[in-house]
Amino acid sequence: MLLALTLTAAAAPRAADAPAPADTPAAASAPADTGAATAAAPAAATPPASTPPASTPSAATAPGAGEATAPGGAGAAAAPAEGAGTRSLDEQVQDLKKDVVDLNKDLFVLEEELLFPANTQVAVFVSVDVGDFFALDSITLKIDNREVKDYLYTPREVAALLKGAVQQLYVGNLKAGQHELVAFFNGKGPSERNYRRAATLKFEKGVGAKYLELKITDRARAQQPEFEIKDWE
Repeated sequence: MLLALTLTAAAAPRAADAPAPADTPAAASAPADTGAATAAAPAAATPPASTPPASTPSAATAPGAGEATAPGGAGAAAAPAEGAGTRSLDEQVQDLKKDVVDLNKDLFVLEEELLFPANTQVAVFVSVDVGDFFALDSITLKIDNREVKDYLYTPREVAALLKGAVQQLYVGNLKAGQHELVAFFNGKGPSERNYRRAATLKFEKGVGAKYLELKITDRARAQQPEFEIKDWE
């Protein structure tokens, strides 16, 4: 009887230890930690979910850029306007150039009228016809035994004269009365020989302007050049 009570008393504490209430909080803490971990996981995943909206403005700007480049857009309308502005500017520049040329012509005419009045003016021109037997190199001009012009020609100028151009060689002033003009022509004659010839003209200077022409022609029968001074009365 005493032995049975002893065993019962010894088993009672072990039965009381069985529930292990101290272990229950530990078991509960594990789920609590798990819940905290799971709660933290969605919070950490939230920023990546919010990044796509940040890219939404760039996607919105892309259609805007496409609309700007599309035909009929604002960019297409601006291009013709700029082209029209450039054309109008070029036209203005061309008009200004034309005005400058016209102004230079007027100034040149005015200068000649002031420096060489019509009542004292004398002008000498040069023309070349054919030119097979003479290649012009230079011309020396004398009026009343005074040298007034010594002109050296370039190949381009000679080519222009052969095509029919007329050169104004000299413009000066002479008083009314008798005068003498002597022109010396230098160049290459037949067989590429140095050639020098002179032509003389005595003329009357009146009240108006006087125009003289130095004319170089070919004499086919003699195969020689011919030099003549013509008075434009």
